[in-house]
Amino acid sequence: MTTNYERLSFLDNTFLVMEGPTNPMHIGATLVFQPGDSLRGEGGGVDIEAVRAFIGARLQYVPRYRQRLKWIPIERHPVWVDDEYFDLSYHVRHAALPHPGSMEQMREMSGRFLSQRLDRARPMWEVLVIEGLEDGCFALVTKVHHCMIDGIGGVDLLKVLLAPMPSTEIGEPDQFEPRPVPASVDLLIDEAVRFLQFPPEAAKNVRRAREETKEFGDRLRHRLRAMTESARSGWFVNASETPLNRKIGPNRRIAHLTTDLNVVKAIKNGLGGTVNDVVIAAVAGAVRSFLIEERDFDVAGVDFRAMVPVSIRDEEGVGELGNQITMWLLDLPLAESDPVERFRAVVAGTAHRKETDQALGAAMLTQSASFTPSTVLTVAARVAAATARPFNLTVTNVPGPQVPLYMLESRLERIFPIVPLWVNHGLGVALFSYDGMLNWGFAADWDTVPDLDLFVARMEAALDELHDAAT
Repeated sequence: MTTNYERLSFLDNTFLVMEGPTNPMHIGATLVFQPGDSLRGEGGGVDIEAVRAFIGARLQYVPRYRQRLKWIPIERHPVWVDDEYFDLSYHVRHAALPHPGSMEQMREMSGRFLSQRLDRARPMWEVLVIEGLEDGCFALVTKVHHCMIDGIGGVDLLKVLLAPMPSTEIGEPDQFEPRPVPASVDLLIDEAVRFLQFPPEAAKNVRRAREETKEFGDRLRHRLRAMTESARSGWFVNASETPLNRKIGPNRRIAHLTTDLNVVKAIKNGLGGTVNDVVIAAVAGAVRSFLIEERDFDVAGVDFRAMVPVSIRDEEGVGELGNQITMWLLDLPLAESDPVERFRAVVAGTAHRKETDQALGAAMLTQSASFTPSTVLTVAARVAAATARPFNLTVTNVPGPQVPLYMLESRLERIFPIVPLWVNHGLGVALFSYDGMLNWGFAADWDTVPDLDLFVARMEAALDELHDAAT
């Protein structure tokens, strides 16, 4: 059997088939750096060849970034194979703003970059280096397809580019020798053998389960309860339709916000709960006021749900690519006018999901569908995209390091994450905490939310409202 390939997991493949012409499924981020001598080019700009050399020297630590997709015949399940034509210059690009460039101009350029789908014939990641910001700063805008990483854990390119101390050592690239790409007939034969081996493996699992009957039974009952609670949270019932849930186009608006992490912690300490509870409650307050004041929308009786990704990656899984996440569905109490009561409702909702282990339940629901053939999955995903809407908005909060990081000698000032928009979702909210600050990244459909800056203002007001109540 050939071993020069790796199957995508069911969840990884789901992010592929969910992608459409108006909803590219890549995770993005904008990193803003102070200038540093190691990456300074002639005229004070960015030396793009030095950036490429630095990235190229670290690709050996993330081998997925030099792999592309290939599909198994008949089954049409995707696999990862080495890219025999890998070209780093295609993946690391360069642009400049008219000097001195503003953050608004940088956001417009990154919005256009993040609107474009990744080429499936190449490794599915790109970096855009934008120079010309005020004070000599520059930005790295990254996008990586969701089928490669989950955005919460594991090693991706950014983790091998950034270090807690400045350095001048660019490093040397490894000698990349791509393994031969398996022929389609070899993939078909290998997968047929794998399928034939499944019954004996299943029998071994049954025998092992019998040997651990009591423990297995207790574990099974717990998992069944978790699956039931997760299913009841709304996965099979549509959420309400709102002005934020319209048919979307391919173009994106990007906005950023930075808040002091100590302010969020003060809210948490004053009202109870967690930092994530504060984030979700603030999002609920911002959505409520935005829909009422900017869209003249009655929120009474609205079933508005947020999808919150939760990592299920354990310590042994740190450093692995691929998706090891599951999702919570959380009801956002938009009808509640009192910010403290809204916060308490969010805390109660997240506590219930923890107590009933709904992260495990959602993961089990995903695993129960993992034997679905890719051809069936593709059709089902397209039908679901057209008819199903179990949630209205994605909110993800990723805890980051609370010490400064550097790319060579260039200090990272801010990092703003961006989540992909699902079909009929006009807005997504992502956060990354770094060096004492909470960095918010907002992605919106160009036409559904043309006034994204007003939503950001509502978010600031919702945080101020919670802070006043807590202090």
